[in-house]
Amino acid sequence: MTDFTVPDMTCGHCEASIRKEVAALPGVDDIVVDRPNKRVSVRGSVSDDAVRKAIENAGFTPQAASA
Repeated sequence: MTDFTVPDMTCGHCEASIRKEVAALPGVDDIVVDRPNKRVSVRGSVSDDAVRKAIENAGFTPQAASA
């Protein structure tokens, strides 16, 4: 599982933009977006780097989430 915090995710539009970019990646099985805690978790055979770049392409600043 790949986990990121996204401090600048503040609304439903932000969430939708992130979901759209990450869902387009090959190998994504599931996306969980926890907007109140500003966390994005992705399951599948996709790399952390690919998820990070997708979130950045959506216009946001992902940070590695601590466990």
